Amino acid sequence: MTNLDSADQEKLKNTDSESGDDSDTLLQSGEELERAVQLSRKSGQPPAVVRGYRISKCLGEGAYGSVWLAREENTGKQVAIKFYTFRRGLDWSLLNREVEKLAVLYTSRNIVGLLDVGWDSDPPYYIMEYLENLSLESFLASGPLPAHEAIRIAKGVLQALVHAHGCGILHCDLKPANVLLDADFDPRLCDFGQSRLSTEQNPALGTLFYMAPEQADLTAVPDARWDVYALGALLYHMLCGEPPHRDDESKRRLKSADSLEERLEIYREIVGDGLRPQDHRKVSGVDKRLADIVDRCLHPDPKKRFPNAQAVLDVLAVRDRQRSRRPLIALGIVGPMLLLAGMAFMTSQLMGNAAAIAEKNLVDRTLAGAVVPVSILAQSVERELEQRKSDLAEMADDQELRSLIQAEGSKPYEQRTKLVELLSQFKNKEDRKRTDQGREKDISWFLTDGEGFQKWREPFDPGTLDKNWAHRDYFHGRNTEYQRGHLPADLKPLSQPHISLAFRSKATNQYMVAVSVPVWDLEHQRVIGVLARTTHLSQLLSEYAPSIKRQEGDRPNRIMALVDSRNWKLLAHDWMNEENLKNSPESVFEQLELKHAQIERLSKFLRTRTQPTSDSLELLDRDDNYFDPVASVDESFDEPWLAAFAPVGNLNWLAIVQERKRVALEPVYKMRADMLQYSLWALLVGGALVITLWYFVFRALSERRLPGWTRNTAARQPTSITTISDL
Repeated sequence: MTNLDSADQEKLKNTDSESGDDSDTLLQSGEELERAVQLSRKSGQPPAVVRGYRISKCLGEGAYGSVWLAREENTGKQVAIKFYTFRRGLDWSLLNREVEKLAVLYTSRNIVGLLDVGWDSDPPYYIMEYLENLSLESFLASGPLPAHEAIRIAKGVLQALVHAHGCGILHCDLKPANVLLDADFDPRLCDFGQSRLSTEQNPALGTLFYMAPEQADLTAVPDARWDVYALGALLYHMLCGEPPHRDDESKRRLKSADSLEERLEIYREIVGDGLRPQDHRKVSGVDKRLADIVDRCLHPDPKKRFPNAQAVLDVLAVRDRQRSRRPLIALGIVGPMLLLAGMAFMTSQLMGNAAAIAEKNLVDRTLAGAVVPVSILAQSVERELEQRKSDLAEMADDQELRSLIQAEGSKPYEQRTKLVELLSQFKNKEDRKRTDQGREKDISWFLTDGEGFQKWREPFDPGTLDKNWAHRDYFHGRNTEYQRGHLPADLKPLSQPHISLAFRSKATNQYMVAVSVPVWDLEHQRVIGVLARTTHLSQLLSEYAPSIKRQEGDRPNRIMALVDSRNWKLLAHDWMNEENLKNSPESVFEQLELKHAQIERLSKFLRTRTQPTSDSLELLDRDDNYFDPVASVDESFDEPWLAAFAPVGNLNWLAIVQERKRVALEPVYKMRADMLQYSLWALLVGGALVITLWYFVFRALSERRLPGWTRNTAARQPTSITTISDL
């Protein structure tokens, strides 16, 4: 304790009998404080009379005396008079120390002003400004302050400390009780009784839970970072309602100490080794930057603390500047982003509408372009079959043929030479005609008698010759197939030219159709035979493939098909060739059937043709989202198609011309991709312009000078504070 002055040594003798109020400065014993308070309250009279002032009431008692409210008689101005109530040299030392500091700092707006000093009074006193809102401690008794108010008060205290440090004075006992509030609730720093000059080497004990851990040492050398720690504790108290580390356990440990040295050691352990305070980070309005500032002020290691009050004030100014930029940043970033987003939305809407219109127009044009080919296809198929019927009917009406059937029909095959020869001539003549026209020949020709027994066939097939085929549709023309041996009793050969139901070839598994006509006797009284010819349905389509089909590599883009509207089975299709169908199981043919939704649509189409209505303008002869049944067995067809339909005469067939929707809409997709690319480039360029603009704006904002009072105050600081900052 040799570093303390004589007055301090006198006071420290009794600190181990501290009353236990952890907010008191560690210099006066509880016994002396209680005696001073009791004496003041007991008399109700001020300790002395001050000429020119009328003292009205006691404002409070502190560690070294009492403060009284008085009014100057000449001006009526209210003042505060602080009496040092002890009658030993200690009072003079404390008064001299505090008055010296206040006299030096009287020019600061943030430090309580000194008006007069009573050196010769007993007890001595000094007169200072009266601040009607009293101390910050009285406000904190009701709870923490809002974050913005706590920061405002902290800034005022920091300005006072910056001024004091600039004058070479360290406060050393910053706490809520030493911060007064004026009429505008602006903070004013007071009570420099524990202050030290920056050149002093004497220790100064502050107040528990506001005092830096290294300050709690009777050999400590004063340092500006003590005030930085106390400022952090003060700000923490304003935000959280309690100073850091003050809890029941800490107070219990401190009260258990038997001496001042032991108490100081316990305090150093609490602050230095305890958990870092975190409650301020949970307070509303405390952002990460502010929380970090508080943490750095309260760091137990002084080397990791801010070096002085000016440094704290600077980072708060930087924080304020950055927070003040937020609306501008929000306006400058969010605004252009919203503008770009709005433009992007409007562009996407316009693009979508334009693409949708273009797609609809292209679909309509493609479907309209398919309606003509499918109509021509349906008419051509019908014409082909009708031509075959006409040719067969002409042959069946030949007198020689009818005579030979009656003459040789019942004879064995070897004795039907003239009949076979005549029929072969008819077939060969027809084959030559088709060959000359560049068209495919029919698959087979045959003749049955009136009972259904086959009498002739080309190509020759002994497995069918002289067998009964009365169950087949081409024989009776009833649009049904009977089972052998289960024929109706009234079954007769057809009496009119007929196009049979489609049936599958045993050799190729492809669908075929038979065109048959009756052969009457010479008297035209009885049908004596049925003449027929068969062809693959795919053959009927193949003749028109060059003018209708479109191919892209191995994938057909535009194809033709036939559907039986009685069972909605697919009869002919590009995929349904001999190679794909020859060994296909029955399950494959079960899958080659239209979907339910398409069946309903096409059924409505067929009804509309026979029973026209005016209640719908829907184009039922085309579909912009057709599903190809072949997709169930070949995934290369599994995509939407554009399809147009047309009935094939009265055959209950529908001709289909279909085109891949993807291929048809490729120009729209390309247009959409181009528009999207241009839009993205426009957004990127716009975004780049905004970023470039804000780069220069941020540079300009970053280069702005700090507020003038900060720079000017820093410029006024003497070199002595620099020495303190470097300790």
